[in-house]
Amino acid sequence: MKKVGWLMTALFALFMVLGSAAPKLLGAPVAMESMTKIGWPAQHLMLIGVIEIVCTVLFIVPRTAPIGAILLTGLFGGALASHWRVDSPLFSHTLFGIYLGALMWLSLWLRARTIRKILPLMKSADQE
Repeated sequence: MKKVGWLMTALFALFMVLGSAAPKLLGAPVAMESMTKIGWPAQHLMLIGVIEIVCTVLFIVPRTAPIGAILLTGLFGGALASHWRVDSPLFSHTLFGIYLGALMWLSLWLRARTIRKILPLMKSADQE
């Protein structure tokens, strides 16, 4: 279970760094166009990219993973709200943050026993 969690964490982190933050940090036209479509000035690209990388690094480090997950959840919520506000396509754009958040939390749940204790999927026999 732990290995699968770390594999999912690696895939999530690769996407966050290479697929999301890197285009913003490099000022890629696709990132600028996306920001313009959701109503954010392109001048915020660099800051958002840095925030994504910092939060992802926090998520990867076991000791700070819960803090990183909470911060990334907030980031995904902001992305969802931004897309919802401009009526972006629901399943491909608006809900994408939900998909990423679910992957992120599931990967953390699989790799961290303490998270499984806090967020059990079902009641154990001694909790009934």
